[in-house]
Amino acid sequence: MNRASSLASQLAVVIHRRKFGGRFTILNRPEKYNALNLEMIRSITPQLQAWNESNLCKVIILKATGSKAFCAGGDVRAATFFEEEYQLNHLLATLDKPFVALMNGITMGGGVGLSVHAPFRVATENTVFAMPETHIGFFPDVGGSFFLPRMDGETGTYLALTGTRLKGIDVFLSGVATHYIPSERLPYLEERLCELESDDHEVINAAIEDYVAEPDNETRYSLSGDIRNSIDRLNTVEEIVAVLEKENTPWAKETRDIILKMSPTSLKVTLHLMRVGKNLGIADCFNLEYRLAQKFLEKSDFAEGVTARLIEKRDSPNWNPQTLEQISDEEIENFYFKSPAHSNTLNLLNPRTFISYPHARLGLPTESDIKKVVTGQNRDVGPMAMTKREIVDFFLKERKGKIGTREKVMEVLDRKTRSADDGNDCVRWVNNDDFDNHTVQRIENGKSFHAVNNINLKKCASVPSGSGIIFSDNPEMKVPPLVVPLIFTLLISPLVNECTLSYFMIGSLAWKIRKLATSTPLIPD
Repeated sequence: MNRASSLASQLAVVIHRRKFGGRFTILNRPEKYNALNLEMIRSITPQLQAWNESNLCKVIILKATGSKAFCAGGDVRAATFFEEEYQLNHLLATLDKPFVALMNGITMGGGVGLSVHAPFRVATENTVFAMPETHIGFFPDVGGSFFLPRMDGETGTYLALTGTRLKGIDVFLSGVATHYIPSERLPYLEERLCELESDDHEVINAAIEDYVAEPDNETRYSLSGDIRNSIDRLNTVEEIVAVLEKENTPWAKETRDIILKMSPTSLKVTLHLMRVGKNLGIADCFNLEYRLAQKFLEKSDFAEGVTARLIEKRDSPNWNPQTLEQISDEEIENFYFKSPAHSNTLNLLNPRTFISYPHARLGLPTESDIKKVVTGQNRDVGPMAMTKREIVDFFLKERKGKIGTREKVMEVLDRKTRSADDGNDCVRWVNNDDFDNHTVQRIENGKSFHAVNNINLKKCASVPSGSGIIFSDNPEMKVPPLVVPLIFTLLISPLVNECTLSYFMIGSLAWKIRKLATSTPLIPD
């Protein structure tokens, strides 16, 4: 590279480089905390599209100049910015090539959209993650409506409403990042990734795992324990505030004060967005956010929030309305979610969509994953009741010894399970859903049967082949109407909790259940 081209590269807001099979996109506005602008978007998007089609490209790495900020936000000028930003965010989420985001520094707003949808998200000791949009009268966009509701429990909702910052290893333990690597190791990781001759995600994952840091014995996730239990009680914004007032703990008081400083409109839009986004595909989420962004430019606290908080540095913006009570949930839904926007459709660059991240298993197991094992809904485990140690060992094997797995699983088990009182140290989930919508599964070939929802049936050698039932959440199963009374009879029997179902009790009902369920396919283990 000659001197002139080197100088031009240094002045570019985005630098693109190649090294062997690796392709680098480097955000290069350190004086602006690498905040994303339209020029950067228009440089990144076509380059990613080209690399995604290249047979020579094995992995794409996104990083930033300096260690202060990965990308601290977006430089919003008009609706065009949102349109092209969301197109880029969705493109990143649906790339075929392995994509690695090195979140070494402040990662907020626009930086979140460039990283959270990647299959590989690397946090370091310098990482500071936040979605502070309600602070400026906006809402968590850049795909936040898809990513945040899929975090454990109501953690994503809490982060969306409060703008709370996660730092360092917390970014990893929360599931925002898939790996935690000390920043001093990043250059070596980059070299290793460039040397790879495969674009297989498992190969890339194995290479990244070689550089991760082991959590020390004092590492504790900041949103665990009682704080997490409080977070999971979130409902309407008004109820959230009321619950926080009643709890009367330092954390509750601080969280309440933070929420009441935010735009009431933004808070209510954000909460509704979290509820809606949980059931949408990623393409629909970006389309919804695009419509909301136009609505916020038309009528919201966004302009006042930016002026007060970012330009004039005022801590008390003049929100309109000023309180939660002055705007109803119905008004929010009608204007922001039901009435049409100027443009209702975002022209995505890739038609692909999905309801859950296709490479989620590259990160730590989620609370939902752990619950399925405890309650017998994981087919690889089956209906056996398990001890904490057995559950941890299962996930360590499943995640190929991934560092952080033990800590994550134990945190969830300590908080969400209790002893099953069976004398074998097995555990049960403590707040399962009602069984009203669950379905029936037959157990054949002498296998044991199990019921989720706190009933905790275990192995019963006396149960004959074909005579057991199981409750599961599998939508493929249809419960014959006449089976329901029989099932209910089983559930209310005190014998169920003792796991002493007699041969007569099961046998007398088995032929009826089998007859009614003959048209229902058996779900294989």
